[in-house]
Amino acid sequence: MRRNSTSSIPNVDPRFLIPPAALLGVGFFLIVSALTYRIGFPLDDAWIHLTYARNFALHGEWAFRLGDASAGSTSPLWTALLSAGFLLDLAPYTWTFFLGWVVLSLTAMRAEGIARAVLTSYRSKLPWVGLFIAFAWHLTWSAVSGMETLLHGLIVLNVLGMLMESSPRYLTLGLLAGLSVWVRPDGLTLLGPVLFTAFLRENTFRARGKALTKVFIGFGILFVFYLLFNLALSGKPMPSTFYAKQAEYGDYWLSRSLSGRLTDYILPVVASPFVVLVPGLFLWLHKSIRDRSWGTIAGLLWVLGYIGIYFMRLPAYQHGRYIIPSFPPLYLWGMLGFIGYAARQGSNQRIVLLWQASLVVLTVSFQWAGARQNALDVVLIETQMVKTAQWMNENLPPDALVAAHDIGAIGYFTRNPLIDLAGLVTPEVVPFIRNEARLAEYLNDGHADYLVTFPEWYPQMIADRTPLFEAGDDDFPFNDNMSVYQWK
Repeated sequence: MRRNSTSSIPNVDPRFLIPPAALLGVGFFLIVSALTYRIGFPLDDAWIHLTYARNFALHGEWAFRLGDASAGSTSPLWTALLSAGFLLDLAPYTWTFFLGWVVLSLTAMRAEGIARAVLTSYRSKLPWVGLFIAFAWHLTWSAVSGMETLLHGLIVLNVLGMLMESSPRYLTLGLLAGLSVWVRPDGLTLLGPVLFTAFLRENTFRARGKALTKVFIGFGILFVFYLLFNLALSGKPMPSTFYAKQAEYGDYWLSRSLSGRLTDYILPVVASPFVVLVPGLFLWLHKSIRDRSWGTIAGLLWVLGYIGIYFMRLPAYQHGRYIIPSFPPLYLWGMLGFIGYAARQGSNQRIVLLWQASLVVLTVSFQWAGARQNALDVVLIETQMVKTAQWMNENLPPDALVAAHDIGAIGYFTRNPLIDLAGLVTPEVVPFIRNEARLAEYLNDGHADYLVTFPEWYPQMIADRTPLFEAGDDDFPFNDNMSVYQWK
């Protein structure tokens, strides 16, 4: 990234270098997964999206179980994109991983474009910013997760990038903020930095009023339809997952110590090559405040608020996947700070070289560690959730009513009617989601035939019950295996 450090390298169009780099990262993750156990998804929730996508593509129903419309998909836009895979006969794996690669490539190319637009000293022949984004392991993991996480990150990067570029396209910003809600409900928060920037950047009340009007028109067009979509499905303005996750984890999370909660949220951020970019982040923040770059300041405030909201409500499990959408702009700002420092007259070139070497070494090291972690995540889902679902499909009557906590793979591989103990497609359980006595009454009243769960989740409900089936794999032992119990 130093000036003239790549003088012997011909100019490279990022469009011809970044997508192959992203494909290399995605392919590496999949190869490691295949060699460790087999290719699969690291999250059971991916199968929830795929179940909705299959039913929508093949039957025209927005339902987890045919004939029972529900709002259990957190991301209608992502589910709709996945549905194309079933029409093309490329589902569940090929099309999903293809989409992940495309979104990762677009995210990396957009970051590269923003960097060159806002930092005039960044004229390297190699797209360093885009390459870093393409190989950042949290983003590669998101690309192969089967989830909407990275798509949300792409929209976040576009909104905050437009604010950094001093874009006056307020209608477009409003539309992007509205579109983000169709990917994740927390996209609603993107209105904050857009309105903040519009109010401070425009100099007259008339200009501010015009800008804010455009933002609200663009946002409102898509947000109103989103509210109507959920109301038609569930009678509530947000998807059922919005309420279920908070109910399930709220009391548990708030009961943890402050230090424990901070550690849980700090680890996903620093367990990555971003740890080398932290000084660059502060350098860019200092420059933005000095130059009164309201777009960047608004973006930084949004990231703090976004992470803070999740910190107050949910644990940072699964590698902090709920806050990963904020990582692309964080990575971008860190890279911009150091690139700006490296190009500055009088900068310490030893520090620059040390930073560059550390960044390359850590990026490669974490890419391997991330691929290995993804493979182990896949092992868990395949040996527990998928294996259990396949056993159920072969051994349980198809009309037997099953109560289960993790319904993704079960919903995809079986035809059984379900009671969702996590409340995603059975929102009636949300008010007593962690009350085992009330849940047992609900199962009795609903005439459930079987209970499928990890024993640690419901120790009282499975007491004195012998499992009909216990998942697991001898080569990959876990302390707690998903089990199938006769309920009535």
